[in-house]
Amino acid sequence: MNIKVRFLDIGTEPVVLICEEDAMKIGGKDNDRVRIDGKKPAIALLNVSDFVCSGEAIISSNLKDIVKASDGDELNIVYTSSPESVRSIRKKMDNEKLSKEEINSIVVDILENRLSKIEVSAWLTALYINGMDIDEIADFTVSMVETGDRVEFTRSPVYDFHSMGGVPGNKITPIVVSIVAAAGLMLPKTSSRAISSACGTSDFVETFCDVEMDTEKLRRISEEVGGVLAWGGAMNLAPVDDLVIKVEHPLGINPRAQMLASILSKKLAIGATHLVVDIPMGSGTKVPTIDVAKAYARDFMDLGEKLDIHVECAITYADQPVGSAIGPKLEARECIRILEGEKHPSSVIEKACDIAGMVLEMGGMNNGGEKAREILESGAAMKKFREIVAAQGGNYDIRSDDLVPGEFVAEVTSVKSGYVHTISNKDLVSIAKAAGAPSDKGAGILLFKKKGQRVEKGDVLFEIYGDNKAKTDRAKELAAKYKPYDIEGMLLKKIAAPRTR
Repeated sequence: MNIKVRFLDIGTEPVVLICEEDAMKIGGKDNDRVRIDGKKPAIALLNVSDFVCSGEAIISSNLKDIVKASDGDELNIVYTSSPESVRSIRKKMDNEKLSKEEINSIVVDILENRLSKIEVSAWLTALYINGMDIDEIADFTVSMVETGDRVEFTRSPVYDFHSMGGVPGNKITPIVVSIVAAAGLMLPKTSSRAISSACGTSDFVETFCDVEMDTEKLRRISEEVGGVLAWGGAMNLAPVDDLVIKVEHPLGINPRAQMLASILSKKLAIGATHLVVDIPMGSGTKVPTIDVAKAYARDFMDLGEKLDIHVECAITYADQPVGSAIGPKLEARECIRILEGEKHPSSVIEKACDIAGMVLEMGGMNNGGEKAREILESGAAMKKFREIVAAQGGNYDIRSDDLVPGEFVAEVTSVKSGYVHTISNKDLVSIAKAAGAPSDKGAGILLFKKKGQRVEKGDVLFEIYGDNKAKTDRAKELAAKYKPYDIEGMLLKKIAAPRTR
């Protein structure tokens, strides 16, 4: 039926509110689906409301750009049945294997907003509990790629690397890309912003150059300069993955099948032929043990074989932050200092050269790690980094000192003497986020002590930086509450036999 529409911000779920009389006319009831016939059709959930007059519909504003209508326009709203993909979701909930066509129907229906957030949540929960075999994950990956754009390079091979994340301060991306590109290989790196962390790669790269670009600009810069540092979210690469992440995050789950398909779909979309996957392993990360890490490595390599991508994996140390800096400007400054020739923190240099070395060996070079370090120490990586920054609208003459962190600083000191026994990655991330990272570019944490180091009472363990005093103060209060450093003496426990008279 034709009905006059009005748009309101009434939630994230696509919703249509109509009165009970009009609902009866279209044969619908609460939580049924309706189709709105605008410039493009849109699917929404029906809500029956006494606050809406007959002949009028209130539509959630997130559908406005789809249907291309304005307040007062008349649109045709009709009942529509649940898509067939709902049956496929139930099938996976029953732990049955899905065909390529069934998986594709779910992916397409998520893209076209035919599935409600509840149904997408059910899909993710089914994957979390029952998983997928490697054939299903490969089909899932290809389906996600086919819903978006693909980058077609005239150069080949195309190298890439990806870190599974979970460890703060992992600022190696610009270093790796610069080393690999300086060696004559092409590495078009797309990265994400922070979802649950204090700083994603794109969050700190955008402090010194543009990261938002379309696929054509990514292709051009990569082929001309050899590398790029782009935000993947600005491109239409496997867009269903981004839609699913928005539902996945509040659930607090990251199904293995979804994660594997998510990573490989982005790599397949940019035409990667060779991929190194960094698997950070440590307490409090996504990968707590070596056995779990090896299982992930097998899955990545098996999936790569199915998708015709040569995959190698690096299991890396992640029991504490990589380097000393956490937060956008702090991480950018530390990263550029290493490119400038700074020898510390050695953990960042070692990890960057090891990962870059694996890529170089994929490209046919011997002793990749040594070659990577040679390129870094010679200044060739810094020269290439400047070329990439300039190509992305930044200052070619960039220096690490250009990155100035927040003006408000709070010190966190040790309350006793001893040795740093453990450092909680999770707690440091929470503190950095409380200080304003990653949205406040100057916010974050600078560590002065790492695991195994001697600490005296009153020594500064870390500094909290902020662009805002209130946030910095709150972060310091949180640090006092969480106590992310565990300081122990060499004597952990005294055991003695009972005295006898």
